[in-house]
Amino acid sequence: MKELVVISGKGGTGKTSLVASFAVLSSTAVLADCDVDAADLHLVLAPNVVETCEFSGGLRASIAPDLCTACGKCRQLCRFDAVCDDAGGPRIDPIACEGCGVCARFCDAGAIKMTPAVNGQWFVSETRCGPMVHARLGIAESNSGKLVSVVRDEARRIAEDRGCDLVIIDGSPGIGCPVIASIGGADLVLVVAEPTVSGVHDLQRVAELIAHFGLRGAVCVNKWDINEEIAARIQIRAEELGLIFAGRIRYDRTVTEAQIAGLSVVEYSANGVAAETRSLWRNVGALLNTAGTTRNNTK
Repeated sequence: MKELVVISGKGGTGKTSLVASFAVLSSTAVLADCDVDAADLHLVLAPNVVETCEFSGGLRASIAPDLCTACGKCRQLCRFDAVCDDAGGPRIDPIACEGCGVCARFCDAGAIKMTPAVNGQWFVSETRCGPMVHARLGIAESNSGKLVSVVRDEARRIAEDRGCDLVIIDGSPGIGCPVIASIGGADLVLVVAEPTVSGVHDLQRVAELIAHFGLRGAVCVNKWDINEEIAARIQIRAEELGLIFAGRIRYDRTVTEAQIAGLSVVEYSANGVAAETRSLWRNVGALLNTAGTTRNNTK
């Protein structure tokens, strides 16, 4: 089983649109939307949810009013100003609480309890392209990296159970914890870059992250014809950074029209941007076929 992760240095480069097309072009893949802070692969693939699970990535404090002596120690110790006054006495602001447990540790009355916090949900769905695992992180919730790991592990399990030979992961943009959790141990990381000055800088950061974890990376330039000069610079810079240049895709309003219709561009059209996307998929498939069979899985 191979894992392909599609990421980008920033949001809006078109990585999810590419993943949707890859899902259509692959007949044996399990999909994982690991962009849990702003998941949107479901908008194109219209999944039918068959399983819903709550995600708890940490703990949260709460005060039992009948045990609290209102001594004020928890308020003094809390570094996050999560203890506030209410009509019935002190209470914990669930949004401000970081779940560190200091208040509970030093509460002499034993009035503060730490309980698992529900930070979001994750789902197992069926789509027209096969099974998909996706998630929704709650508003202002943390532990997105842990949720990404849950989504990846479940996608792997489904792939093994069904005998699928590929997991396609729509990763988060940037280089933070969700991205690290998305790419660890992958067979190939495909970076979607856009031809802008900031796009060159974003590519540098992402390439350094890929190199840090010793992974194999490739890059494609989306909307390359918006600025052909910078698109050429990105191709040269990618190769200097040790990334394989996998292809380029033109700017085309057909992509937007396909999204409005709830389809990937390769389902909506056969020519132009759709043909370039198919060519990119063939190149990515060739890279996956030559990838090593040994991976260091991260949990």
